[in-house]
Amino acid sequence: MSDNATGAGPEPTGLPPEQLPPASGPLTGTPAVPEAAPKPPPGAEVPPPPRQNVIIREILRGSAVTTILAIVLAMVVGGILIAITNPDVQAAAGYFFARPQDTLVAIWNAVSGAYYALFQGSIFNPIAPDFVSAIRPLTNTLGFAAPLIAAGLGVALAFRVGLFNIGARGQMLIGAATAALVTFHLDLPMWIHLPLAVAAGIAGGAIWGGIVGLLKARTDAHEVILTIMLNYVALYLVSWMVRTPELLQKAGSNQPISAPTPETAQYPSLFGPQFPLLNWGFPVVVVTTLIVWWLIERSSLGFRMRAVGENPHAARAAGISVQRMYIYAMLFAGGLAGLAAMSQILGSVTSGFDSGIDAGIGFDAITVALLGRSRAWGTFWAGLLFGALKAGSFTMQAAQGIPVDIVLVVQSLIVLFIAAPPLIRAVFFLPKDESELSTRGKARAARRTARSEEKAVAS
Repeated sequence: MSDNATGAGPEPTGLPPEQLPPASGPLTGTPAVPEAAPKPPPGAEVPPPPRQNVIIREILRGSAVTTILAIVLAMVVGGILIAITNPDVQAAAGYFFARPQDTLVAIWNAVSGAYYALFQGSIFNPIAPDFVSAIRPLTNTLGFAAPLIAAGLGVALAFRVGLFNIGARGQMLIGAATAALVTFHLDLPMWIHLPLAVAAGIAGGAIWGGIVGLLKARTDAHEVILTIMLNYVALYLVSWMVRTPELLQKAGSNQPISAPTPETAQYPSLFGPQFPLLNWGFPVVVVTTLIVWWLIERSSLGFRMRAVGENPHAARAAGISVQRMYIYAMLFAGGLAGLAAMSQILGSVTSGFDSGIDAGIGFDAITVALLGRSRAWGTFWAGLLFGALKAGSFTMQAAQGIPVDIVLVVQSLIVLFIAAPPLIRAVFFLPKDESELSTRGKARAARRTARSEEKAVAS
């Protein structure tokens, strides 16, 4: 009897056992082994990824995309807050399970109405009776943006040198007071009076900022403490000056307010009296942005400033005077804050000013500089955005009954998301930056690279 009959041997097949494929899977008790990818021949180079993939990846990891998505996310969160605080939404939510469409319609009406009012009050009013009235919101946006851009440039310039300048408020106050003391009592033609007032305001802010730079350079005192304290000094000093008749107080008045700005020292209207908030202060700010860009990005002085901001120890080893760069940076920063004050007292507020003339611009400038990533033109566009938010907030409040504080929340959220790029990349599933990879992920990538190199050497 053969082996097959007794069951002692394998059943006959068409192929010998060594040529049969291995059996695997859950029924055999052997785990399935995936087929190995074909190995490249020895010495062959692995082709790089397509160029368009690399370009798309770099664009998605860029700061511009991150900034835009941060604004979008802030608008979405702001829309949620608008919906939550809207009375119609709250009323419709009481019977959500009976008629959910009422709640959804109320949410849409609240959010779309709010952002439409924001657009209507800051960019274009499509229901205005004439073209002049329709574009007046845009001119209001430019007018509100001018001092924000100027003060933001001062903060951004200091950031590039490694200094955290939060003293723009005090520098604006001193700039306004200096311009008023020097020029408000003069009787000069406009072509002399206006440049003199602007120069006096810039000089006053530069001196106040230069004090910080000098103390930082000579004593290594922290600029944050210095600017905070000098903000209070400037506030109380200007408050005293506008209460003193011999200094800034308006003649014949017992109110703490300065004399009105002389007509010959005011910025002329740019396109006529139908656009009251837009004057020649905005073109001055545009030119200033160009100058600051050239100073930081193209000049040798800007190169030394950026070197100090990147690494003051290496800059000192290269022969750059770090102390001198600190003084220069704070002089420029203070002068730009003084220019922002000129947009106020020579353009927007010409009936007299008090210690609140900065109107929060000094602190908003920090937000503008952060949003602009401390670049000149980035700060310019960030100032336009915040000017639009400020101009449109009044229409939102008047037309939709939405508190102005919602706009402040949106501004804060924009800065929060800008300061957290990993959060934006996680929310929108963007490719991670190399610095965001975990230590374990970097170790795995290094091991994979080492194994591939060893295989290449062995082959």
